Amino acid sequence: MTETVSIDRMSYGSAAVGRLADGKTVFVEGAVPGDVAEVEVVEAKPRFARATVARLVESSPDRVAPPCAAGCGGCSWAPMAYPAQLAAKRANVADALVRTGRVDPVRAEEIVAPCVPSKREWGYRNKLELACGADGAGRLVLGMRPEGSAEVVPLEACPLANRLIEKAPKALRGALRFLSGNEDLGIFRVGVRGSLRTKDVEVALWTAPGPFPRAAAAKTLAQACKNTSLVRVVAEPGRARKVKKVEAIAGKGCWEEELAGARFLTSAPSFFQVNTAQAERLVALVQEGLELEEGDYVADLYAGGGTFSVPLAAAGADVVAVESAGSSVRDLRRNAERAGVDIEVIGGDTARELPELGDLDALVVDPPRAGLAEGVVDSIAAAAPRRVAYVSCDPATWARDVARFEAAGYRLARATPVDLFPQTYHVEVVSIFERSDR
Repeated sequence: MTETVSIDRMSYGSAAVGRLADGKTVFVEGAVPGDVAEVEVVEAKPRFARATVARLVESSPDRVAPPCAAGCGGCSWAPMAYPAQLAAKRANVADALVRTGRVDPVRAEEIVAPCVPSKREWGYRNKLELACGADGAGRLVLGMRPEGSAEVVPLEACPLANRLIEKAPKALRGALRFLSGNEDLGIFRVGVRGSLRTKDVEVALWTAPGPFPRAAAAKTLAQACKNTSLVRVVAEPGRARKVKKVEAIAGKGCWEEELAGARFLTSAPSFFQVNTAQAERLVALVQEGLELEEGDYVADLYAGGGTFSVPLAAAGADVVAVESAGSSVRDLRRNAERAGVDIEVIGGDTARELPELGDLDALVVDPPRAGLAEGVVDSIAAAAPRRVAYVSCDPATWARDVARFEAAGYRLARATPVDLFPQTYHVEVVSIFERSDR
């Protein structure tokens, strides 16, 4: 079934949104707000439908020609002009605040700032995560799995990645085909990190447990990406990615990046923001929002390798950092020592450790996509920090937690979307809460 639809806005996802003739909401892949398109409905539900663009009747003034046609799904917003992307991201944050956080629409418009643009619209990523597959001849291919698909779309290069690693997919594919020969080495994922600031490049081969030709890998991959580090991450394949051990095969055995005036060493399994320049904006917004004084007692929850902890400690705060991932805990301790700052590092679960921290002057929380676990907001309120900086990568779970904070006596003062992921629907939000009884 096809129907002509006017496209109104972007969803928080890859699809644009319009309405069918019967009033039903339709999510259209490949469309841009302002398009008039003949769409083909591919899935019809009682309350909504999904469709693809069959033919553009009238192109939006915000439609542009993207530089990549790989079809891997990694840059689904690329057909939309960058200013329109920023406006859509801000609108999605405000919409989540209204729909999920139950905030008055007028207040939401006042609270949510314009989206902070990325200096680099392309070539900004310091990391690529490449899935492994096989072509029709059974040869290894490296690429991306589009959302909801088990197939690997082969990549020659990725224009989202910075210039050090942009062409890594092709270079590593050739090297790994040579290394593997006719043997299955159990490689199911390849991670590549590159720093424009330090010039470090690390290749991480994620493999299932078992024998591995370390010496041959070191020799074969030595020049594939001019890497400064080659590691093997031994893990169980699948979404959980349970890491058993990390083996340094050649070079430094870790990756180094410079951020907010400090040097950070990051192990292959550890998290680090993929857009370094924009991560510095996150740090600056957190520091500005907390309005810290010398010696303030600050907790950094889900601290990772110290992206917020190290700059806060360097600014004079008394910092306690809580992190559950073992590799990140080790990175954090090492990064604090290298920066010459004193941070109390606690390796453990936030929900369990938070009640033991005592009264706080301020708090930073940067949770995973699922947001804060049940009860964590109440534990934060019990610690009575004057201000809380909540950094989120998911507007929906963040908005849910906004409602929890306001019920616990903390008022959302401001929220700033920051675009760490141009050409995609993803957006970070830095929000500042103030204790209501101040």
